[in-house]
Amino acid sequence: MTLIGETSGAPVADLIKDTTDATFMADVVEASKTTPVIVDFWATWCGPCRQLGPALEKAVTAARGKVKLVKVDIDKNPAYAGQLRVQSIPAVFAFVDGRPVDTFSGALPDSQVKAFVDRVAKLGGGGVSPVDQLLDMARESLELGDLGGAAQAYAQALQMDPANVKAIGGMARLYQQTGDLERAAEVLEMAPPDAKDPDIASVRAAIALAADAPSETAGFEVRLAADPDDHEARLELAKALAGAGRMDEAVDELIEIIRRDRAWNDEAARKQLLVVFEAAGQMSDTAKQGRRKLSAILFS
Repeated sequence: MTLIGETSGAPVADLIKDTTDATFMADVVEASKTTPVIVDFWATWCGPCRQLGPALEKAVTAARGKVKLVKVDIDKNPAYAGQLRVQSIPAVFAFVDGRPVDTFSGALPDSQVKAFVDRVAKLGGGGVSPVDQLLDMARESLELGDLGGAAQAYAQALQMDPANVKAIGGMARLYQQTGDLERAAEVLEMAPPDAKDPDIASVRAAIALAADAPSETAGFEVRLAADPDDHEARLELAKALAGAGRMDEAVDELIEIIRRDRAWNDEAARKQLLVVFEAAGQMSDTAKQGRRKLSAILFS
């Protein structure tokens, strides 16, 4: 039998508490590694805060120990509100596994507050986090050719988790695909240097290709018209094509060098081909078709 004021063995006092800047790490970050924690940033002078607070407490109590509520008076404890860029109150953040995964601001209707708390409570049982949901939405948008929808989903994911490698790689990849390598490079600066993500590796390779690419193709095309075995001209043409985003054409030129002389210049064409595959994306049609063409030559 559960008594009023208790939830499945967890007293309300353990589920709802006030915290300070000094105890925030323990009460929120560390505690969220065990149970999802909802943080309510409020102030005594804030009318909407007084409306939202009881609704949050009611919903958290009804969740029966699946989520905790921590309240922060920002007038007395401004540090973490500043770090999380709280611009207006009430501001509510959900923490799971030590990091924020969802947020809202303003006083919501009780039904929406309950839905938020229930959604956060499910994350403690192996549910999909809001950031992962946004990443899934971005991938679905890309499959449908909706670059704008994908960009919006990646941007929202980065707002929730600025260090998320998948979101960084996805957003940088979008900029690369639209030809804005400068913005792509800016996004990549958010990622750790040792980040292991195929999109990040791909964009870095594309930026390197563009930096190394000749600006014109006409001169190399003239040289090849005069001498189809001018492998240096063909290699430079491939670099120029790849730097301009014409990956399929670059692959064809490099494959032609390998077909004519696979060992030329210490296999320079094959090495450049691998860089193009990386820039195009290892699972892209460009890379898949290029590997098939390469295999046909190497194993013929």
